[in-house]
Amino acid sequence: MEELTPVFKVSELNKAIKEILESSFNELWVEGEISGLKESSLGHIYFDLKDENSLISCVFFKWFANKIKFDLENGLLVRVRAQVTIYDKQSKYQLQIKEVVSLKYGPLQLAFEQLKEKLKKEGLFDESRKKRIPPFPSKIAVVTSIHGAAIRDILTILKKKYMGISILIYPVKVQGDGAAEEISFAIKDLNENFRDIDVILVGRGGGSMEDLWAFNEEIVARTIAASKIPIISCVGHETDFTIADFVADLRAATPSAAASLVVKNREELINHIANIEKRIIQSLKVYQERINNRYFRFINSRFMKNPYLIIQRDVRRFDELFDNLLFYMENKVKQAENSLRLQSEKIINLDPHLPLKKGYSIVKKGDSVIKKGLSLSNGDELEIYFTDSVVKSEVKKIEEKERL
Repeated sequence: MEELTPVFKVSELNKAIKEILESSFNELWVEGEISGLKESSLGHIYFDLKDENSLISCVFFKWFANKIKFDLENGLLVRVRAQVTIYDKQSKYQLQIKEVVSLKYGPLQLAFEQLKEKLKKEGLFDESRKKRIPPFPSKIAVVTSIHGAAIRDILTILKKKYMGISILIYPVKVQGDGAAEEISFAIKDLNENFRDIDVILVGRGGGSMEDLWAFNEEIVARTIAASKIPIISCVGHETDFTIADFVADLRAATPSAAASLVVKNREELINHIANIEKRIIQSLKVYQERINNRYFRFINSRFMKNPYLIIQRDVRRFDELFDNLLFYMENKVKQAENSLRLQSEKIINLDPHLPLKKGYSIVKKGDSVIKKGLSLSNGDELEIYFTDSVVKSEVKKIEEKERL
């Protein structure tokens, strides 16, 4: 009897393969460069681990990921402790990560970081050397592939918001061998032969780090820095950064964003002028209403019916002020008289001869007034001043007496 070949359901086959894989490989360590990193809303991390020739999918559940002390990033060279398993729904084998050890950058990312640091030290990233993007460009050039999504996105935006801008498309390779040289040549050619260009857009759609590498080449960076025409870089997606982005006069997150930036100022100006026009018209209407109201109030005012009302009010006020002024001046004169009288009395009381009229006398020795008898000596000649005369005498005897 012929033996029947067993028939598996897909899930049964995946389960069998999973058991073989997991039993054949215990936990193991794998080295590689992180690529395509993303985090789910629940906190689980997914990425590819790759080397020069191959890659493998990885899942890093959050209860393991929370234990590492550094941030994972694309291009980071790591060593992971993991278990080989299968994701049943997609029949896709993967590494289930338990631990990650950083080995810093992989070859591409290392080259990126080294060139970035070199150009930064030379000042190519400095804001002071970057050129201002014209607010109202009339002619722009786009350096990109004519087959990619970038040019379609740019043209869609510009057509939608057309503001009379001329567009020059300069087709180049944006990936693979020779792409960096073509991009560099295009920028130089535009500077030399198309001097009526106001701004240049340089970029491409998204992709892996390898896909975007032409925009990380030193030749492209230095050509962008040397351009006399302002350049907007628009490479990849919002999270992608290339050396061209750091050197360019302005970085746009995407090609669509670059196109929007080019027409934004002109569109905003038109809208702004329209809004100003509306506000001016509204203000003029309000002002006209105010003038009309003031005119009718003036025509119907008491003044127009009896103009002397204003004069009468001012005359009465003047009378009140004049009376107040006279009263104020009289008070000041009285205060001055009283002050003068008090000062005169003080001066009179300071007269040194006034005490003589009360029976006192002044004793002087030469030019000095004698205040204490013990300061004299026998034989001193004295002058004693009375109210009616001066008596000259000589000290015969000095007796000390108790203080009164």
